[in-house]
Amino acid sequence: MTSSTPAVGNAVTVLLYEFPEEYAQLVHKRFPSVRVLTAKDAASLDEQVSQADVLLAHRFPVEIFDKALRLRWFQCASAGIDTILPIRDRIGALIVTNVRGMHGEVIADYVMTGIAMMHWNLPQFLHDQSRKAWHPRALAPLAGQTLSVVGLGSIGTAIARRGKAFGMTVIGSKRDINEPVDGVAKLFPPESVAELLRLSDFVVLAVPHVPETVRLIGREQLRLMRRSAVPVNIARGSAVAESELTEALKAGTIAGAVLDVFEREPLAADSPLWTMSNVIVTPISRAG
Repeated sequence: MTSSTPAVGNAVTVLLYEFPEEYAQLVHKRFPSVRVLTAKDAASLDEQVSQADVLLAHRFPVEIFDKALRLRWFQCASAGIDTILPIRDRIGALIVTNVRGMHGEVIADYVMTGIAMMHWNLPQFLHDQSRKAWHPRALAPLAGQTLSVVGLGSIGTAIARRGKAFGMTVIGSKRDINEPVDGVAKLFPPESVAELLRLSDFVVLAVPHVPETVRLIGREQLRLMRRSAVPVNIARGSAVAESELTEALKAGTIAGAVLDVFEREPLAADSPLWTMSNVIVTPISRAG
């Protein structure tokens, strides 16, 4: 919510789902006339949702929709609103908003940090440091490397700008290639992603969750990549066939991966991705 949010009265109740308590305090401080509730888990959500006029959450819990009789506004705390799509024909006058563009710069920072870490093999340096092992290695510049961005929405374009600033050759894919994107040297339509993959040193996925992007990267696409290539997924876990990615990482047919989203979250404790030396696993961002 912002200071331009429509006026709300004392009867308005905002329910925060799966947010730390300090977020509730921040909302109350900014909007003192609003009643703020917090639900830390599904059980407390089920108990309180009937009181909510506004729901603030990272995803829409469709299982409680029939109990949310007062709900007028769903504010999605991420860019993607795909979790509400299963009931899109039933939401009526419910207002649905997201935070598209809000996290673009910080996610671009995250992506470039991950790319630099993999390019310079910083995980190995950190491992050597933990063992007090001195193994000098030369570093090559990122400039001249080819960065491809699949999905050039607000987040994807921020990543492309950052890559260009690093001196990388930036290429990308989007539906309408007739409109140029600042910093992107060449655009590919979705049906030509295979050509883009063959040219890339780093492949960043910044696509929304739609049927066309489910398992966008699987065994066939991974085989097209260079052995030195590193996919970076900050989109949705569904965009990558996780088991097939794991196979490629084990076989060494790609160099590594930076992964912030997974098919199931939290990532299972027994997933081999946790312990692979050529993989960075984080639970930070969302694209859309």
